[in-house]
Amino acid sequence: MGPRGAQLLAVLLVLGLCALAGGEKPSACQCSRLSPQNRKNCGFPGITSEQCFDKGCCFDSSVAGVPWCFEPLPKQELEQCVMEVSARKDCGYPGISPEECTSRNCCFSNLIFEVPWCFFPKSVEDCHY
Repeated sequence: MGPRGAQLLAVLLVLGLCALAGGEKPSACQCSRLSPQNRKNCGFPGITSEQCFDKGCCFDSSVAGVPWCFEPLPKQELEQCVMEVSARKDCGYPGISPEECTSRNCCFSNLIFEVPWCFFPKSVEDCHY
């Protein structure tokens, strides 16, 4: 195999790995805790739930007028911490460390400014597909 063939093989391998990595089905909390009006489309008209989950997206056809295949909430270390930013209830104070937040049995995420970074968890019993 020449250099050109090796390059082609490498590209195909990378594309195949990317396709496999993108198809992880989101958790029930990542899908059910997102308000319908905040859904961001992740599919196309007529997409099936199986096709949607294969893309790593959420599927819910129970609400008309909003996307049925949509991007999930960001994954968190604990399922209890998966929620919309607007649902966060403050559990700390400005500048609290992740360690102190965790010692209070709360969730910590500092990815978004001007919202509580240390917040109370939610029960996972309300999560469903």
